[in-house]
Amino acid sequence: MTSPVSHGRYAPGRSTGGNRGLIPRTRKLPWIPKEDEWAALLEVLRKRPIRQRLMFCLAYDGAMRREEQCSLRTDDIDPSRKLLTIRPEATKNRNQRVVPYSGVTSRLFQQYLAERKQLGKSRGPLFLSTSNRNNAQPLSIWTWSKEVAGMAAECGVGGLSTHTFRHLRLTDLARAGWDIHEIARMAGHRSVQSTLLYVHLSCVDLAAKIARTVAELTEARLALLLIGGHR
Repeated sequence: MTSPVSHGRYAPGRSTGGNRGLIPRTRKLPWIPKEDEWAALLEVLRKRPIRQRLMFCLAYDGAMRREEQCSLRTDDIDPSRKLLTIRPEATKNRNQRVVPYSGVTSRLFQQYLAERKQLGKSRGPLFLSTSNRNNAQPLSIWTWSKEVAGMAAECGVGGLSTHTFRHLRLTDLARAGWDIHEIARMAGHRSVQSTLLYVHLSCVDLAAKIARTVAELTEARLALLLIGGHR
């Protein structure tokens, strides 16, 4: 339902050409799990079928949207170089990208292929349903969303969704020191402004980065305040 109360079209710094809405627009940082929540999720996932474990790992490795993931085909994966091609028609902005995946994911992929052969030997959609109603049919985004919701309920981690893995991966790349343009390319964003909305660096992360990089410079700039100042 559309709200009758306008958010306005106010542009800061402009004297004309805009109006301030009654309700200001706000943006929250995306939620990502803490380390103990992530560990609890992995513990639950260990008992899940191989297909769910592989999808979980690919979602994180490739910072993938659920539509991209469920559209994967068998020939989109290059096992020799551990690369994954995300085709343009499956992406939000119709830009193809190639992303790497981990050694753990590579081993799970080999295990899953053996299981997939029992459902169908022909090339095509990578992830197939095992349900009686849709047996061997391409897995839908709704099925994957339900499975992730089930994982969240079992491990007691609220806020988990198929998009959480994408948020966490991009944040982890920022924590590892990747340049924002590199992260944007990994995410498939045309603008780094979109990427900035995904990257969630906590106060602890930022404090640690300051300590590693500019702590001495900061001290030098502010040291004068300690000389002869009020205590």
